[in-house]
Amino acid sequence: MLEYDLNIYESLNKEKPKKQITKIPIVRYKSIIIFLLIFILIMSIKPHLKKVCLCAVAKEENKYIREFVEHYKRYGIDKIYLYDNNDINGERFEDVINDYINIGFVELIDYHGVKQPQLPSYNDCYKRFNKLYAWLIFFDIDEFIYLKDFNNFKSFLNDERFEGCNRVQLNWIFYTDNNQLYYEDKPVRERFTEREPNAQGKTRGKDQGIKSVIRGNLHNIIIDCPHTLSENTKSCDGFGRRRKKTSIVTKESDFKYYYIEHYACKSTEEFIQNKLIRTDVYHKIDNNMDKINWYFAYNKVTKEKIEMIENRTKYNLTKFRDRIQN
Repeated sequence: MLEYDLNIYESLNKEKPKKQITKIPIVRYKSIIIFLLIFILIMSIKPHLKKVCLCAVAKEENKYIREFVEHYKRYGIDKIYLYDNNDINGERFEDVINDYINIGFVELIDYHGVKQPQLPSYNDCYKRFNKLYAWLIFFDIDEFIYLKDFNNFKSFLNDERFEGCNRVQLNWIFYTDNNQLYYEDKPVRERFTEREPNAQGKTRGKDQGIKSVIRGNLHNIIIDCPHTLSENTKSCDGFGRRRKKTSIVTKESDFKYYYIEHYACKSTEEFIQNKLIRTDVYHKIDNNMDKINWYFAYNKVTKEKIEMIENRTKYNLTKFRDRIQN
């Protein structure tokens, strides 16, 4: 019995053979670590960081909205958030851009009945969607971007020149009424080709208005101006140069490379309907005489235009008659 117990003891205490450990070369360890780091980096980059959206508010724009949407579709915008400020029983954007709504390129947001909707819609758009996009564009339906060296607005905004910028300010160029009295069912950019004389590519011409694009995922953004958006952000021009002072106008531009085509006037008939009859999306009080002064500051004064405005409105334009041009 004792011998049997000793045999058991010896068998239990017998040294077990050591397992052979396969050594992985240090080079392979490094390769695995590098691969894991790259994988983690790729997974940490959110796919929306380069995406760009456009926010716009519109009312009674069915004649123009499709051209606007298709322009920015060609320029690579990922999505348009269109704040629908039409009257309840008025125009329906679905009648003219339903195909773009169905594919998700345009998302309608109900803003029926909202008074002076521009700033409220801009703030709502930034608050709701700023974490989904690298940049948010705030343009009107009569504003079309032109970029000489880029055919994609998204590539332009994500260019390295804007790495230190949170807001990009782009200049307008005004286009005249081309001396047209009546609406014509053709694209706006085809109908109106004449630039306002003081903005024909000059770098030191008349002060030009600006509109802005703002970076997403910023904190404490309150949009208080449709042109400059929010003043408490680092601002650049279209070349990525820091702007020390922000304003709705600037002389610091070069219209050979980038600008916003601004078709604010269109024909005389459209000016009357869009600016004098339709309520303004921004100003609480419409001063139509100021608008008429503005219209004739950018366009040729003719007898036919004066008579059309007088016949379709209550305004007496006698003071403009001594400025009639042949």
